[in-house]
Amino acid sequence: MIAVEQIEMSHPFYKQEQDLRNRILLRPIGLPDHGWEMDDHKAWHFVAVEKDAVVGCVILVPLADRGAQLKQMAVETGNQSRGIGRMLVEALLTFAKTQRLQEIICHARDTAIPFYLKSGFEIYGEPFLEVSVPHHHMRIPL
Repeated sequence: MIAVEQIEMSHPFYKQEQDLRNRILLRPIGLPDHGWEMDDHKAWHFVAVEKDAVVGCVILVPLADRGAQLKQMAVETGNQSRGIGRMLVEALLTFAKTQRLQEIICHARDTAIPFYLKSGFEIYGEPFLEVSVPHHHMRIPL
């Protein structure tokens, strides 16, 4: 059974979260490990756990004006299409509402756009390159 937990950086699952993000998000596009952890200290961390192993993760970084940015969403390759990403987004949105946030934004890779659209996000603005990968601005009002 998969459970989503909110964790702090001091939690033992944080190291597994880092490893997952490095393997799924950074290494495939040639970025160095730990290259996108600059917001970790101020972010809320969510992990999907199955049998004491992190199989998915996402962070939510607070922004000005009662908003936040969803970042670093990753699910183990062999566990994709099992609803883990959906579980993470649902937990993140539920939490965001308890924090009285008004909007969540994200930078979605082209391949992730259908997932975010199904989760209620909308595309806005023009496409752009981030770390040499095509992305779109997406948001969901709360």
